[in-house]
This record gives sequence, structure tokens and C-alpha cells, in this order.
Amino acid sequence: MPEKKQTLETLREWISLSSRIVFFGGAGTSTESQIPDFRSATGLYQTESRQVYSPEEMLSRSFFFTHPEDFYTFYKTKMLYPDAKPNLAHKALAELERRGKLEAVITQNIDGLHQSGGSKRVLELHGSVHRNGCLSCGAGYTLAELLAIQGTVPRCKNCGGLIKPDVVLYEEQLDSDILHQSVNAIRQADMLIVGGTSLTVNPAAGLVQYYRGSRLVLINQTETAYDRFAQLVIRDPIGETLGQAVWGDGVKL
Repeated sequence: MPEKKQTLETLREWISLSSRIVFFGGAGTSTESQIPDFRSATGLYQTESRQVYSPEEMLSRSFFFTHPEDFYTFYKTKMLYPDAKPNLAHKALAELERRGKLEAVITQNIDGLHQSGGSKRVLELHGSVHRNGCLSCGAGYTLAELLAIQGTVPRCKNCGGLIKPDVVLYEEQLDSDILHQSVNAIRQADMLIVGGTSLTVNPAAGLVQYYRGSRLVLINQTETAYDRFAQLVIRDPIGETLGQAVWGDGVKL
């Protein structure tokens, strides 16, 4: 029996035996929706060459306030994919939740595709591009409303204040309540599936250490520092893997 088939059968068996599954994912979860990741060989941080500012610098809190036009030029062209659709990974996780198997999705992504795919309990560690707020009066804006505002830097229609996306920038801390909920979910999980993340960005990457069960699955096309702790490591595309695990071979979006 081929190793890939054995691995998939193990994944299916563990899913059938579990009732408190938690999924913890990163940018690789959305690459099959044509959203680039960050740290792979073809990711944003490797392919985006800037003479003046690095992507990390442009996505920092201080840069947002000191260079709002440069920030929004980069943000709108490299971080926003309003036409992206959920892939098999998002839909398979929503199906597991519908079946009463999945307790929570914990994501480092800001694209909102888990919710679009049907998931109800999504803990967004880094916020969402779909929520935006005026820093002066607090007025809220959807992504569509933000993009409809004329000019590179969006200003509040009510007071003219600067609008900031509800995403966690470099130099900002994660939401303590979301972090607390994530830790609790992982602690109580009887299966933890980690997918599409290199597990290099803290404090998010450190969440894996709170898992105390014996069904830790890592689905990532490159090696991670946590591979040696996992009971199952899968190198195949995450959408294909989860789709086959949930619906069987030959599944298509």
C-alpha cells in the first residue's frame, strides 16, 4: 500500500475517532485560493524586492502612521484579494464543524475565507481585512466600503479621520481574548491539525505547545520546527489532503 494512501487513511481514522478537533492554520491554507503566502520560496517576502522598505517594515504600526500612503499602496496591491474564493481546505473544515467534529478554527490569515467557506467559530489571531475602523470617530467600514473610498489613503466619510484595517501589524500585540480562547481550544482538543504554516512567527507558533493529546497532524509542504513532535506529518497540498480525508478520493471543488 503506498505511503500516501496509508497516511490519508490514518488521517481519516483519527478524524472519525475525534470529537474535539481544532485546526490551526496559516497562509498556506489560502494559497490554493490564489493568495500568495509569505515565507515560502515563492512567497511575498522572497519575491517582493523593494529598494527602500521591506514588506515587514511597510506592515508595521509605526510605518502605517508615518507613511500612510506607502502603507496603503502596498496593502491594497499585495494584501487584499477581494475576489478570492474558499478552497477545499476551507470547505472541508466547515464540513467537519457541521458534523460536530471540529471545535474551532484558529487562523493567522486575515482573508476571511474560513467564514466564506462556512466555518462558524473562527479565531482570527491577526484580525481581518473585512473590518476597518476610523481612528478618530470609530466608524466601521467593510472591505468593499474601504475600497470604494477615493484616494490611496482612505479617510472617514463622517469626520475625515484615518481609517485603519483591523489587522495586527508588526509592533502590535495580538488580541488577548482571542489568544486566550485559542489556548483553551487547543488545550481541550483531542486532535490538533496544523496546516499551511511554517510555525516560525511567535506568539502564534507557540500555541502548538499547549496541545496535550496524541493526534498532532502537521500538513505543510515544507519542514517545520515542530515536525518531530507530530504523530503524523503530511507534505501534500492541504486542500487536496483535507478534501480527500473528509469526502474521499476523487473529490473536486
